[in-house]
Amino acid sequence: MTSVEAQNQSLNQSLSSRAQSLETTLDKFLPRMKGGEANLIEAMRYAVLGGGKRLRGYLVTEVASLFNIPMKSALYVGASVEMLHAYSLIHDDLPAMDDDDLRRGKPSTHIKFGEAIAILAGDALQTKAFEILTWEDVSENPDIRIELVKSLAEASGSNGMVGGQVIDMEGENRHLTLPEVINLHAMKTGRLICYSAEAGAILGQANTDLRNHIISYGRDLGTAFQIADDILDATASAEELGKTAGKDNASGKSTFVSLLGIEDAKKEANRLISKAIRHLEPFGSAADNLRALANYVITRRN
Repeated sequence: MTSVEAQNQSLNQSLSSRAQSLETTLDKFLPRMKGGEANLIEAMRYAVLGGGKRLRGYLVTEVASLFNIPMKSALYVGASVEMLHAYSLIHDDLPAMDDDDLRRGKPSTHIKFGEAIAILAGDALQTKAFEILTWEDVSENPDIRIELVKSLAEASGSNGMVGGQVIDMEGENRHLTLPEVINLHAMKTGRLICYSAEAGAILGQANTDLRNHIISYGRDLGTAFQIADDILDATASAEELGKTAGKDNASGKSTFVSLLGIEDAKKEANRLISKAIRHLEPFGSAADNLRALANYVITRRN
């Protein structure tokens, strides 16, 4: 077995194990109820459980492990990020936004539960994500908890994910330049991926130099992830993706593929992944799974 094959095998085992741990944690945080809010809870569970790569949650836990943070604390923060991500997907699929009926190979939340419950389920997942970060089980240090909340708010708000979604929607009516597309996806997709990596460093109270290495890794990883998504939208089937394929091209949306072409988009993704991996040099072999994850991001099929 080559070193690359061994690294990939280690990553696959780590991803699978961590995804199960995150699933168990999420399930614990969203127990079923019998009261008037039962349908809301079911919609929240439907959106966040039973699927997805758990890439963001994995990033939190794997970076946290570089700083010897207890897995329970890291899983709590990872679950928080996964809830925030699930909320964004619920709202992204709504008719007023991307209008997609399929998510992770099953009907989108608004198709299953109706638009009103879907919107409220997204709202509730977002607020739960922030609530979790205030728990002492995350960290006994209140300064760390405050920083996690602040950083997530910045990553997901008007200067991050939500702002990126607005630029994306408004960009459907005009041709975007490459710098505009880069900025759009740095906000819409990249900021939450970058936060997921940075959150592990926040938990570990990393010094400024190491934290900046992690932030740079997350930033380049996030952009490469979006380029890979654009390539998959143009080349993969709906069955492979678990969502509607070819929507970007059909809607005339400006993407990395429409601006660069598939081959140059692949080259740019590979360039960014090489950069991301270089940012991990200070961590030695302890960051091997993060290196393998970077390569996985641009070779995945969904």
